[in-house]
Amino acid sequence: MIRPALTALAIVLALPAAAETRVPQTQAEISLGFAPLVKEAAPAVVNIYAKVVRQVQQRRRSPFMNDPFFDDLFRGFSTPQPRVENSLGSGVILSGDGIVVSNYHVVGTATEIRVVTSDRREYNARVILGDKASDLAILQLEDAEGLPHLELRNSDEVEVGELALAIGNPFGVGQTVSSGIISGLARTGMGAGDGFGYYIQTDAPINPGNSGGALIDVNGGLIGINTRILSRSGGSNGIGFAIPANLVREFVNQAREGSEEFQRPWAGMAGQPVDADLAASLAMELPEGMVISDLHRESPFAKAGFRVGDVITHVDGEVVNSPSEMVFRMSVSGLGGTAEITRLRGAEREVVAVPMITAPDQPPANPVQLDERTALPGLTVAQINPQVIARLGLPLSAEGVVVTDPGPYAGRGGVQPGDALLAVNGQPVGSTKDVHAILANSGRWIQLDLNRRGQRVTLRFRT
Repeated sequence: MIRPALTALAIVLALPAAAETRVPQTQAEISLGFAPLVKEAAPAVVNIYAKVVRQVQQRRRSPFMNDPFFDDLFRGFSTPQPRVENSLGSGVILSGDGIVVSNYHVVGTATEIRVVTSDRREYNARVILGDKASDLAILQLEDAEGLPHLELRNSDEVEVGELALAIGNPFGVGQTVSSGIISGLARTGMGAGDGFGYYIQTDAPINPGNSGGALIDVNGGLIGINTRILSRSGGSNGIGFAIPANLVREFVNQAREGSEEFQRPWAGMAGQPVDADLAASLAMELPEGMVISDLHRESPFAKAGFRVGDVITHVDGEVVNSPSEMVFRMSVSGLGGTAEITRLRGAEREVVAVPMITAPDQPPANPVQLDERTALPGLTVAQINPQVIARLGLPLSAEGVVVTDPGPYAGRGGVQPGDALLAVNGQPVGSTKDVHAILANSGRWIQLDLNRRGQRVTLRFRT
């Protein structure tokens, strides 16, 4: 009985410019519920149908297929077959000329995208900017103009306890609206893959198909883009997450500027949250912030005077308590300017301006892809520099030569992207040219000595 009572406390009485939140005054206002808000906001939320065509190896059936000997003998004798995968999700129109935001996992690898509006108009769409780590993608609809759209709210102003509506297409049943509150802010550690997750939490029911849909406030402002849930059953358990609108704004800005991939400012640092024990060792009154545990010599923070052991508590006045929050705050700050970083060193607290730059490609990476004249054609290696470290997630202290793409043959032998090459056939490797020269004159057996996430690995195989 609690939620209906809370829902009745705030009614949107006028939209959009004169939106107002107040206690309803009459029975007529109470009976309206969220109807005026939904009528105004829902047309800006679209259904997305994405198609992905993948080439898969189709093994030929053989009377000897269950015999391990013949299975190995005929390994590789297969025919690529197309496999079509369809995905369903939602999106939000952000401008009248057809800029739409959705999740990367809905449209990021799609070969065909159809967008359907609430009034059943259909548009072809293409991804103009996508980022797997943030799970965001910006679409451009073809031949679109005068479309209804939502305004992005400053998500840093969102507070726990605010009423919120989730609009999307759960399970493909059609556009659906669900209500709840903002349950939490700055949720980190929930992201998949690269771990850049930084979310707004809501108990508004979110289900499969809601991905990419809108989370709005009672004034129709876009708080965030629904992206994932925590669930044991696959359905909503009241713990859903949305990507904050401020990050979406930076994606739109970069998409309009013509960026082909999302550019994050590079910190060139590693850090960890300050817990109670760490706070005591640093003579801090209360645990707060993130302590710097490592700095690359080319880091803009190092050049601004930061050092290992410093504690970062705020970026542009906003609290930072983990590496994920640091990545988010720097991403929102954008490239080209400076961010105001609050540093705690001992008892001294000060604000330092740090330039927001991309990871430098110095010294040059000089990537080399081995050709058919070598023992491992298709293997691609690069000289490790800050840009390569950032792209592959390597340790800040990494040096030498790294595998960026193992290619078909080295990949079968167990080589992975991010493996640092220490030696080939017993010969130390110092540059990408060394790798090419050694493998161009190798015999039938190859030995690779690698550093894989701090562990020494030796692979030996025949070509």
